[in-house]
Amino acid sequence: MAADLSQAVDRQAVSAACVDIDILVTNAGWPPSIPFAQLGTTHWQAALEQNLLVAVELIQTVLPGMVNRRFGRIVNITLVSVRSLATNLELSTAARMALTGFVSSVSREVAQHNVAINNLVPGTIMTDRLRELGPVAETFIASVPAGRVGTPVEFSAACAFLCSEAAGFIRGSEFIY
Repeated sequence: MAADLSQAVDRQAVSAACVDIDILVTNAGWPPSIPFAQLGTTHWQAALEQNLLVAVELIQTVLPGMVNRRFGRIVNITLVSVRSLATNLELSTAARMALTGFVSSVSREVAQHNVAINNLVPGTIMTDRLRELGPVAETFIASVPAGRVGTPVEFSAACAFLCSEAAGFIRGSEFIY
């Protein structure tokens, strides 16, 4: 089902169509990269809606069923700047740090029901966003012990693992790739 989850009507349609969701992967777009002195309330509200509140709403929608079925996996794709702060990414970083805190707390509450919630962080995976960051990306890449960027295939394999039965004991964690 194709949907724009930034739109409330599409989120409701997905929730209605997928009653027994066992796996949820959230991944939001990127707010603009703007110097902090130029950020206004409208920027902050949009970033929080896009990168925190939509994920929280979806998680709250699927968790009761996961808990009742005693199985669930939730993976949130976040941002490397939650651990390695970067200039002009304040909108995205702040919202995703809030999501990280939310996940850390909620994951402890639902772990006993075989529901695992984790964050997967595409730090140096070759994505369009990494290319857009230019010099910031070069700094990230230079710090990678492997000496190279990761591939989308490697990243998706990590996501698939976190959604598997084998990852049931892992919860409230961040995996930086």
